[in-house]
Amino acid sequence: MIEVWKYRHLVKKIALSELKLRYKNSVLGLLWSLLEPLLVFIVLYFVFSYLMKLNVEHYHLFLFLGIICWDLFEKGTTMGLFGITSKPSLVKKVYFPREVLVVGTCLTALIMVSFELIVFLLFMLILGVIPPSTALVFPFIILGEFLIVVGISLALSALNVYYRDVQYIWAVLLRAAFFMTPVIYPVSIYPPEYIWLFMLNPIARVIEASRRALIYGVSPTLADFGIIYLAALVIIPIGYIIFMKLEPRFAEEV
Repeated sequence: MIEVWKYRHLVKKIALSELKLRYKNSVLGLLWSLLEPLLVFIVLYFVFSYLMKLNVEHYHLFLFLGIICWDLFEKGTTMGLFGITSKPSLVKKVYFPREVLVVGTCLTALIMVSFELIVFLLFMLILGVIPPSTALVFPFIILGEFLIVVGISLALSALNVYYRDVQYIWAVLLRAAFFMTPVIYPVSIYPPEYIWLFMLNPIARVIEASRRALIYGVSPTLADFGIIYLAALVIIPIGYIIFMKLEPRFAEEV
């Protein structure tokens, strides 16, 4: 991964070019990165506020932030999965560490989510909710999630070069994981004796810690940061090992 830092300028260029290509020829352009989560938010807010009547303080902010945090995981891993197969010309003709392509693609997802976070903060101010001092730790929470996304994407992108079924399997797993992660509901909905088990999910920790820090003014616990960063420290080496093991034949397979 040291090679990625050496090629950081290339990572930045890949991320920005990926962002431009994603919305090329679309009328609204980058606005789609905001409209998509906003539309999901509106639908889910209506369903869970008026039909299912979840009693959660500042539920509109609670839900919106949950969607944003999940969006980084879903977009980052989905886009990262195609980090190699979507750029065959670069893989075949130009030499540079191939992991740069995956990291650059994940960075694109982070940039897109950053736009969503700006809208979220404006939304908070409009509703009269002032970000508390605990919001200062939020970037460290998101950094931990981003590292997890990169680690998973390295493994998925390499496996997808050889086994194209990976993209379909991952889409199904993401759909199931969405409902098993407290994106649209509070963790209190889980049976009390099993909350600890569900909270071993690092993305669940990211979402809950982000809500406490940004909305409710409660500092994340050491357990939150421990699980998030321990997951990152385990997933990144595993993803990198898988990537480097499969990387030599990328040019032949893409």
